[in-house]
This record gives sequence, structure tokens and C-alpha cells, in this order.
Amino acid sequence: MLALTDLGQRLRQERESKGLSLEDLQKLTKIQKRYLLGIEEGNYEVMPGKFYVRAFIKQYCEAIGLDTDAIFEEYKSDIPSTQTEDMPQQLSRVRSRKEIPQHTKGVSKAYDYLPTVLVVAGVVVVGIIIWVIAQNIVSDKNKEQANQEAPKSEVQQSNTQEETNETTAKNDNSKSEDEQSAADKKEQEKEKAAKEKAAKEKAAKEKAEKEKAKKEKAEKEKKDSGKQEYKEVQKTGRSATYALSGTDAFNLEVTSTQADTWLDVKNGKGNAFFSSILKKGETKEFDLTKETEARVNIGYSPGVELKVNGKAVDLPFDSSKQVRQVVTIQYQPAEAQ
Repeated sequence: MLALTDLGQRLRQERESKGLSLEDLQKLTKIQKRYLLGIEEGNYEVMPGKFYVRAFIKQYCEAIGLDTDAIFEEYKSDIPSTQTEDMPQQLSRVRSRKEIPQHTKGVSKAYDYLPTVLVVAGVVVVGIIIWVIAQNIVSDKNKEQANQEAPKSEVQQSNTQEETNETTAKNDNSKSEDEQSAADKKEQEKEKAAKEKAAKEKAAKEKAEKEKAKKEKAEKEKKDSGKQEYKEVQKTGRSATYALSGTDAFNLEVTSTQADTWLDVKNGKGNAFFSSILKKGETKEFDLTKETEARVNIGYSPGVELKVNGKAVDLPFDSSKQVRQVVTIQYQPAEAQ
């Protein structure tokens, strides 16, 4: 990194005191970040030209609230000059002189007219002197006016050139910003498309896995149902006990088809899997493979269906005579038999 100039250090301190980053300043001035960094480091070689340096420094100062004229005056040794034209040449003055011809002939005749000639010559000389003085005065005034107007014209031309350069720089920066925005938008759209594709692939994968698991479960239940045995052990009051064997799975489904009913499902240790209202048309599934016993308490048995490993089993009592029924299922895995 280049050493900061006095001007660059002043600008950076002022920017940081206002809590602005180079990215924030780039948005305010529309000047590319690398040019702003070049100003702070005094690295004017990165600029498109000298007149851009002055234009960019002016925009930088205005963005952070500094007096541009004061900064240009205080740090004029750090800021390259864009003035390349020489001052106009001093206007030269041409002083005209008039020679009085002398006659060498007719001397004797001239003596007769000598007084008249002398008077006329004197008048002519005085007239010439007055004319020369008047010309000098006019020439001096023209010279002074030219000297005054020339710097003014040059300053106006310099200011006009600087404003033109600033406008060109802003247009170039705006064009660069538009190109950058278009590139960023294209990149964002590309990332969005990639995320949507990944999400679709993930959803499709999860769906395929669920379908596969469901299919495997159904096949296993079908396989187990062919050899599983579900038989009554005893009945008493409104309770009945069944033994489930010949299978390596114990999956229970309870469905209410006619009305809401109270349902309570616990294991042999009294731990509840479900204890609430089972609404009409609702089905609850329970994986009890790791349990040795399950107790199913049905508050309103009409319209309640039980399935064990996907196979429908009858309730122990006629629901028209025994509304509340308790079914206990004792499970012994096939591998343990």
C-alpha cells in the first residue's frame, strides 16, 4: 500500500469521522472505489487523466462536507494542475516616427521662405508629438485591457474545461455503475436459480425416500401379516387381552369414522403415547415394535377401527352394547420366539 499524502490522510480521516466506508462514498459520488482509494493514497496514476483527479477530489470533498476551494488552496502542492496553456504573449507596441525630408536644392530661394518654412515645420513637429503621445496612451490602454481579459478568459476556459471533465467523469462512472449493477443482477439471478434447483432436487429426493420407506413398510407388513397371529387371551367386563406373535413389527392404527371419541394409548409401564380426543375422520398411527404390551382405551367405540400391522382386527365387544372398550395387546417378536 502507498504512503498517504497529507491531502489523502485529511480526506480519509474526515470520511472515517463521518462513519463512511469507501463503498458508502462510492454510492454517494458514483466514483469507482479504486479511484477513491487512489485519491487517499495519492496514487493519481490510476486516474484516466489529470483533469479527472481534480474533478474526483472536488466530488470527494463535497460528499464529506469539506470546502473545496479551501482544500484546493491548502493542498495545491498535492493536486496536479490541469492548466497547460501559456499566458498570452505581451502585446508589443509599434511606435511610428515620421522623418522630415530636407531639400538641398534651391537654397537661395529657400532663404526667402525660411521664416514661413520654420513656422510650418514647428506646427508639423508639434502635431507629430501630440499624435505620438495619443497613440502611446491608446496603446497602453489596449495593453492593460488585454492583460486583464486574457487571464479572465483563460480562467473561464479552464473552468469550462474542468466542468466538462467532471461531467464526462460522472457519465463514465454512471455507465460503470450500470454495468456493475447489471452484472450483480445477473449473478443474483444465477444464484437464485441454483438454489431453486437444489431445493427441488432435495424435495424430490425426500419424496422418493418417503415413498421408498412407505413401500418397504407396506411390503414388510404384508409379509408379516401372512404369518402373524393375533388371538384373544381373555375377556372380562369391558376389557379384553390379545396376543400378537409371528411378526417382527408392532404397528397400531386407530381411526374414528362416525364421531369424536376419547382415545388413550399406553404401554405396559403406563407411559402414554396419546391421551386426547380423536376427531371424526382422524387416524393415529403408533409404532410399538419396541414395546411388549400396549393398552388401548376407547371412550366411544362405534365407528372405531383398529389395524395391527396394516391388517384390520375386530373390537372385542359389540359397540352397540359396550360403548367404552379397553383392548390390551401383548406383543412377542418372532425372533424372540
